[in-house]
Amino acid sequence: MKRLAFILTIATATALLATSDGGAQVLDTNLFVTNGPVNTMLVSGGTIYLGGTFTEVAPSTGSGVPINGSTGALLTSYPAVAGQVVAVAPDGSGGWYIGGNFTRVGGVARNGLAHILSDYSVDPSWDPTPDGSILSIAVGGTTVYVGGSFTNIGGAARNFIAALNGSTGAATSWNPGVNAPPRVLVVDGTTVYAGGSFTSIGGQPRNMLAAIDATGAATSWNPLPDGEVDALAVDGSVVYVGGLFTHIGVTARNYIAAVNKSDGLATSWNPDSDGYVLAIAVSGTTVYVGGTFGTIGGVPRFCLAALSASTGAPTSWNPNPNGQVDNVLVSGSTVYVSGGFSFIGATPRSLLASIDAGTGAATAWNPHPNSQVIDLALSGTTVYAGGAFTGFGGVPRVGAAALDAATGMPTSWNPAMGGAVNAMVLNGSTLYMGGFFTSVNGQARSHLAAVDAGTGALSSWNPGAGGPVSSLALSGSTIYVGGSFATIGGAVRQHIAQLSLSNGAATAWNPGADFDVNALCVSGSTVYAGGLFSNIGGAPRNYLAALDATGAATSWNPSPDGIVYTIAIDGSTVYVGGGFVVIGGQVRTYLAALDAATGNATSWDPSPNGAILGLALSGSHAFVGGGFTGFGAVERNYLAELDLSTGVPTLGSESRQHPSLRRGGPLRGLRRGQLPGGWNIGPSVFRRVHRCLDRGGPRDPDRRVRRAWNPDRVARVRRRDRVDQRLPPHRDHRLGATGASRAQREP
Repeated sequence: MKRLAFILTIATATALLATSDGGAQVLDTNLFVTNGPVNTMLVSGGTIYLGGTFTEVAPSTGSGVPINGSTGALLTSYPAVAGQVVAVAPDGSGGWYIGGNFTRVGGVARNGLAHILSDYSVDPSWDPTPDGSILSIAVGGTTVYVGGSFTNIGGAARNFIAALNGSTGAATSWNPGVNAPPRVLVVDGTTVYAGGSFTSIGGQPRNMLAAIDATGAATSWNPLPDGEVDALAVDGSVVYVGGLFTHIGVTARNYIAAVNKSDGLATSWNPDSDGYVLAIAVSGTTVYVGGTFGTIGGVPRFCLAALSASTGAPTSWNPNPNGQVDNVLVSGSTVYVSGGFSFIGATPRSLLASIDAGTGAATAWNPHPNSQVIDLALSGTTVYAGGAFTGFGGVPRVGAAALDAATGMPTSWNPAMGGAVNAMVLNGSTLYMGGFFTSVNGQARSHLAAVDAGTGALSSWNPGAGGPVSSLALSGSTIYVGGSFATIGGAVRQHIAQLSLSNGAATAWNPGADFDVNALCVSGSTVYAGGLFSNIGGAPRNYLAALDATGAATSWNPSPDGIVYTIAIDGSTVYVGGGFVVIGGQVRTYLAALDAATGNATSWDPSPNGAILGLALSGSHAFVGGGFTGFGAVERNYLAELDLSTGVPTLGSESRQHPSLRRGGPLRGLRRGQLPGGWNIGPSVFRRVHRCLDRGGPRDPDRRVRRAWNPDRVARVRRRDRVDQRLPPHRDHRLGATGASRAQREP
């Protein structure tokens, strides 16, 4: 299923939102955001260091933005969307209807569907509150038609399709009912055309494509495509259809067809695409199409083409993007497109571009989103883009970045990592990093490196780990390293090692774990290790162990029955999060406090209902993140603040607001100031937390958990996506750097 891109991890949230007891938690929306997961961070003085799988950092915008159609500049004022925008339609009065998987728009609670007025305020009276996500929107007069995964909307039961009053948001009596969410809707007079993967709609069997009349009944129009329909455009007496089909009724039509409005039969128009057609726009005598094809109309055209409306033959127009095209809009002499490309011809254009309708060349218009644009809409001279992006107009930063804590903007620090960074620790002016990378600043460094914290210059320190590094911890003149390696510092060391800070050589300390070490934490002469192992330090130890100065496992043995992702220490108590149910001799689901002397579980028992992936301590509170949605009867979605004395989630007050990260919205799009009723800012999948100080870096060592979905590794998501995302086999060799395969969307 489709997941959202991370902006900042819980580590970042902890550093920026955790305050001293009694202080308000304030989200700094000036902070630049990343276009991929942030796996680790630390704060030193006025600098925030980030490490992860991202490739750039950008100003935070939220996932829905209005863009000047001429200049490419974002409008100066608009409501930021906390979540994913999947569908957009102009309201006809300068505003927009937006749908998707979001929970707030401009700080106003809106569950997946909202109306943005022409002054870019959120319509206070329009709130249909669907109980599922929205995939498609079309506007006809004063009625808003929507398709999605809901069964209740606008105060009425409606299965996957509904008509809403454009002023009140109430469901009208129009109720076709469909057995799968429509992925595209088009209004033509009193008829609504719907496409998708359904087999029944409006009380009739209809395969993937149907026409619905004003009563909500399916008309006799029944083209019968044999595959999913993803794109529709109505022009005069013809309905243009694009998708995954190879036949319209009994007539062979590969992925694109023109169908008579009168009888539902395919016309003779037959461009015969060799790949999926995902977008169609008609302008005069030209039909613009986007998708995954390499040839259409018998002519090479990669993913984007202009076809004659009379013959179906491609024109000479050939922008040649290097990745799939998901959306096409035409305005006069300009064609706007979005998709999985990074070039239009020889011109760099990432994910969103404007193309001259005459020459096929990219124009100077270049908004540069940091992740996928799922839908586009046009109103006057304004283009509204919705998607899974979190920022626009970013600067390149691969794997590591530094932000000015005062301004939120990136500094010039740029070590140019050759892969993901999973862990960071700071020792004086030297920043140590571990991860999946194999180079730094163009020089070979295998999974572990040291750089200058001020300049980013690479140090000569080079232990050369034989596999990915997941966790780091400093202790005196040495650094402890955990991960998936078998060699490091010139010696055989299984998953855990101690290295000299002076020369990078492995010391004699050699506990040897039989599987990955995800978390490390040092307290005095004891090293606490967590991960996937069952043997470490010469003794059986399931997932968690304490190691002495010789590398031997101590008698401390809480023996959790599942993986440990994160460890933090406060005095004589060791806090542990992971996927366990029993630990320290007691039932403690996913989160526990252990006696540092005995290993026994204390009475502290928050009992989250999902795995804990991150943990940070601040004063008398613990911040935790993971896959939970509650603690007992108290709802907390994916991020919570707990009392260290009682384990009970803290409650809001005038002086302190508390986190509740709701599915569908990454850490973005909120305005400066205290957030009413708690926060609502979070991604649906989390990495981990570590404790950070305002000065001097982390108090506890960094740690890493399983990698999260990464939109720059997974192919770009197209508009009106589907479950089966395969490309035709003959197209696989043309995927390109940004990916042109099809990724799933969470319905």
